[in-house]
Amino acid sequence: MTESLSKDYSLSELTALFGGEVIGDTSIRIHRIASLVAARKGELTFITSSRYRTELERTCASAVILNQELADKTSLARIVCENPYAYYAKVCALLTPPRRQPVGVHQRAHVSPTARIGDGVSVGPHAALDDGAVIADGAQIGAGCYVGREVRIGAGTLLHPNVTVYDRCVIGERGIIHSGAVIGADGFGMAMEEGHWLKIPQVGRVVIGADVEIGANTTIDRGALGDTVIEDDVKLDNQIQIGHNCRIGAHTAIAGCVGIAGSAIIGRYCRIGGSAMIHGHIEIADNVEVSGGTLVPNSIHKAGKYTAVFPMSEHPTWIRNASLIRHLKDLRDRIRALEALRTTQRKPQ
Repeated sequence: MTESLSKDYSLSELTALFGGEVIGDTSIRIHRIASLVAARKGELTFITSSRYRTELERTCASAVILNQELADKTSLARIVCENPYAYYAKVCALLTPPRRQPVGVHQRAHVSPTARIGDGVSVGPHAALDDGAVIADGAQIGAGCYVGREVRIGAGTLLHPNVTVYDRCVIGERGIIHSGAVIGADGFGMAMEEGHWLKIPQVGRVVIGADVEIGANTTIDRGALGDTVIEDDVKLDNQIQIGHNCRIGAHTAIAGCVGIAGSAIIGRYCRIGGSAMIHGHIEIADNVEVSGGTLVPNSIHKAGKYTAVFPMSEHPTWIRNASLIRHLKDLRDRIRALEALRTTQRKPQ
């Protein structure tokens, strides 16, 4: 359940803003949005599936957001729309707007004389803006952030506390970057020479488009020669690692703990489940869904859902099954030999 605010809206005001149709009392006022189970009077809830019919029957909410299929399953006042989940997101954002930092540069922040700061910018305590950094109008730089030399931060972008953006990286408009994220650290480039590793300088950048959200402690490495690119409206969860020279297509969403090796190219409108592992130097087509925990060692050229997860079982059973899998090649070879022998025996003498 979200935090209560003094501002409230009638159902008719909500539909005027976001569309949909009200069935029931349009004058009911809503000050908070909550789950089916937790909602009370004055609160709005939502339902996305008939699986939650029991919770819908028991809810104490004043009104509910639902689709046409479920419109006659309750006597509550209701907003009928095509996509209840998206409608809920819009109403929730309206009722609980994010807290904005005070405009201006905090006295305990460090701003280089050559940095440029737009109108309405907030810079929190102990943040540091290095030489040539450019912060566009309305951006917010949280406490303890480091913005490197010649970095560009787009208008309206929010850096939560303790974000690090290395030199020359570019972040587009209206972005959200959560605490602990590191943008532009060196990619993992090494060359072996005479038994020792030789570091390969990483001289590219990270270039991030507009409306991108990056979760806490996610790391995006700078390119070795070219740039690592995150296109518009990409959504990255917490603790993701993106290697150097990767490209993530627009509107792709990636869940937590995914690892993407260098030079992988992921298409538009992809969805990558948590803890998936993407090999480097491969390409994934647009509109691909990768299930959680899946290893992707080769390119995927066709849209669709891909899964490669060995199902969980009791440990002794898993060991037996894993042992069988190890011998699949031998079994295949024996079957082929038997088929060849059978074919030979069938030939007329």
